[in-house]
Amino acid sequence: MSRLLSLFSSRSFLCLITFTLAAVSHLALADSSISRTRTVTKLAENVYEIRHPDAPDTFPQGNTTVVIGEKFVLVVDSCLMPSSAQEDIEQIRKWTNKPVTYLVNTHWHFDHTLGNATYAAAFPGIQIVAQRATTKMVAGFNPGAVLRYPSRAEFYKKILDSGKLPDGSALTDARRRDVERSFNGTSVVVAELKGATQLPPNVVFDHELDIDLGNRPVQIKFLGRGNTAGDTVVYLPNEKILAMGDLLDHPVPYFYGGFFPLDFVETLRAALKLNVETIVPGHGEILHGTAYVQQVMDFLTAVNHEVEKELNESKTAAEIEAAVPKAIDLATWREKFCGTDANDLDTFDGSVSNLIKIAYNQIRMR
Repeated sequence: MSRLLSLFSSRSFLCLITFTLAAVSHLALADSSISRTRTVTKLAENVYEIRHPDAPDTFPQGNTTVVIGEKFVLVVDSCLMPSSAQEDIEQIRKWTNKPVTYLVNTHWHFDHTLGNATYAAAFPGIQIVAQRATTKMVAGFNPGAVLRYPSRAEFYKKILDSGKLPDGSALTDARRRDVERSFNGTSVVVAELKGATQLPPNVVFDHELDIDLGNRPVQIKFLGRGNTAGDTVVYLPNEKILAMGDLLDHPVPYFYGGFFPLDFVETLRAALKLNVETIVPGHGEILHGTAYVQQVMDFLTAVNHEVEKELNESKTAAEIEAAVPKAIDLATWREKFCGTDANDLDTFDGSVSNLIKIAYNQIRMR
């Protein structure tokens, strides 16, 4: 998930650059952190999860969930690459001749939404559903973010030419190979995205929306802010399946960009109140049970609590950033999330560093 950083950029394109940076550190991860192949998993009868390979430039693509009812089909998240969305559509047509009537965007990051137009072309009249804050960001921010995407190539080239990473550290041979792979793949992605348009949602909700696909109820819920201001979950009560978008990413949580650490805990707590047995994260492998959700909550709580404690002692931001990892025994948390995977550990460290900064800002302002 160092690549996660790459994702991060998608997640808060405050930082095409920051997330691009993440992509640099992500590159050689195991499949837990990056996805090299397309996989399809049957979650229940007529319910499937599609995990996509990362784009050629190593930019991650969000998971997609497909729910087929007796009358209609609902899809959760439309992916980054239009070609990947098209491949998903072809797969859906093998499963059913029913139309995809509903497409839910769990949040605004374009690795979950850029395929919207591909679905709309294939299924005229499709209803693209999103929470109000998500709709605003997809419509107002994503088109410009797509236009800025080619700057990733310039960023990678600067690293290769200088022989240094953005933090000033020397570019090792292994990292150079990683950066070269991302740089070389950028032209492929940019070429495809030149013809891509960000289609915004056309069905907006504030708190919840219930849909019956034909003997298959689906509950679309905004449980609170977390990774973004409009995070949405999609719940199948009969199957006890929950698609969480980037409220949950595995094995390393995404704490990049301008998210909401204090709200995040309560939003995950609300998710735990649902009767859930199977979870589709925004990125990563399917999860069974809620133990990982609780682990992320416990970690966020520990960081938030310690940041507030240090802030109440009138410490500076720099002092807090140095003190929190020691106070919460970060080494133990790193092992819980990452084991011994060096790439996951790198990504986790970057994610936590940003978490502490954002927690400081949110706590200081309340």
